[in-house]
Amino acid sequence: MKIFVFGSSIVSSYWNGAATYYRGVYKYLARQGHEITFAEPDAYGRQEHRDAEDVSFVRSLIYRPGVDIDAMLQRAAGADVVIKHSGLGADDELLEQRVLECSSHSIVCFWDVDAPATIARMHDNPDDPMRGAIPQYDAILTYGGGPEIQHAYTQLGARAYYSIYNGLDVDTHHPVPAEPELQCDVAFIGNRLPDREARVEDLFLRAAELAPDKRFILGGEGWGDKSLPKNVRWIGHVPTHRHNAVNCSAGMVMNINRSSMAAYGFAPPTRVFEVAGAGACMLCDEWPGIEHFFEPGSEIIVIDSPEEVVAALALHDDAARKQIGEAFHARALRDHTYARRAKDAELAFRECLQRKKTAMVASAAGITAMTGEVA
Repeated sequence: MKIFVFGSSIVSSYWNGAATYYRGVYKYLARQGHEITFAEPDAYGRQEHRDAEDVSFVRSLIYRPGVDIDAMLQRAAGADVVIKHSGLGADDELLEQRVLECSSHSIVCFWDVDAPATIARMHDNPDDPMRGAIPQYDAILTYGGGPEIQHAYTQLGARAYYSIYNGLDVDTHHPVPAEPELQCDVAFIGNRLPDREARVEDLFLRAAELAPDKRFILGGEGWGDKSLPKNVRWIGHVPTHRHNAVNCSAGMVMNINRSSMAAYGFAPPTRVFEVAGAGACMLCDEWPGIEHFFEPGSEIIVIDSPEEVVAALALHDDAARKQIGEAFHARALRDHTYARRAKDAELAFRECLQRKKTAMVASAAGITAMTGEVA
């Protein structure tokens, strides 16, 4: 299949948490023999902060927001599958409508990488044009999922719905030697976002205050002017090729979902699988469905308060953390690789193509019957 994608960025993780997800899914789709073009807007300084990862498995196109949309849609015209991801950060609402122009020759999918935000946006605005666009897409795909998200999209008229969860790219995320300058008791990497900051303050910064004898490392953009406890060191933006080093140098690595993702659940972020790939011990905030992916207590440590973070630090010595990290790693290799996710995506596309073909044949047969012509 030829697949044309509009996404935020595959070359840069700068203010773009979906980069690792894109790379994992599309790398393994390419390994299955599919030809992929990934078009991304030149926005938010991402081209000036490219990661070191090789993305040669896609044809990468960088376009000017508001200027090159027609040219990109013309390039998409020859594709079997056209995908509009959510959250490009430029021309999103315009592209949500205009990609549907490709539906005469392609299946067109909306692939949501922040479904809670998209659902909230449409529920808050009954006149949102996306509400009318949903039934026109051949399928809705989401990187999170679960019953509530599926129900919401079904109620909005989605023809088909598929959850394609985050996963582990074994080529990219794996154990590496610890680095002395990154050694700490707890590490957290995440950009400062409005619907995450309060949770970071509670689970990470408050835990640091309660454990002044422990060392905490905070990575991610936006925290430079944040008041931090003395035992928390901010290390700024962490390029994806440095995530292994951080994960393998920390005694425990924390995940903190944004509040909307945590509320809906069934939304393990990329960070969870990166840490699993490194074989590190994870402290994960609590959300519905986590047991669908990893076994709490034996493969992942679930925490719901700063006091539980401190208790976990005291309860699990190096040997216990190593055992949990190894079980975490083994489960991810068994059930949650991007190779498996790519097969799920491929199956979704093939089902959509078959439905479209069947509908076109039925439509042609109906027209023939109406005109009295012999097929």
